[in-house]
Amino acid sequence: METNHVTAEQELQLVIFRLAKEEYGLPITKVQEINRLVPITKLPQTPVFMEGIINLRGRIIPVVDLRKRFGLEVSDYNDDSRIIIVEVNGQTVGVIVDAVAEVVRMPAANVEPPPPSFILDAKYIQGVGKLEERLLILLEIDQILTSQETIVLKQLNG
Repeated sequence: METNHVTAEQELQLVIFRLAKEEYGLPITKVQEINRLVPITKLPQTPVFMEGIINLRGRIIPVVDLRKRFGLEVSDYNDDSRIIIVEVNGQTVGVIVDAVAEVVRMPAANVEPPPPSFILDAKYIQGVGKLEERLLILLEIDQILTSQETIVLKQLNG
């Protein structure tokens, strides 16, 4: 599994967002932009977590609901809900989150591997970051989609 290797002296710059009651972090280098929710066109015969597609300034972007992808309780979208446009395995994808909180800098030394004992599917998680009294779940965004799902997205993107 390919991960971003960093030395202890390095600093991570992360976009922090909320999903359910937890805070997650994405490397800012993976984030292209953050948008308010826009109308999403549903597509037939797609996985349940695929919300559909959006038109972003003339580009067709597939959108994934991270709550559904992670098997979390689904809730209605609200004014805080956002679509984070990210790059996943070379594909531009939108991910729906409950809210975007902030951009932070964190020493790479503050990141520990995910505890394997209680995480059933740790492939989505790069590590757990400690930021003052907070714990941030750092996502391995390239693992959000399987290789088969990535092929489907390539077909959607044309």
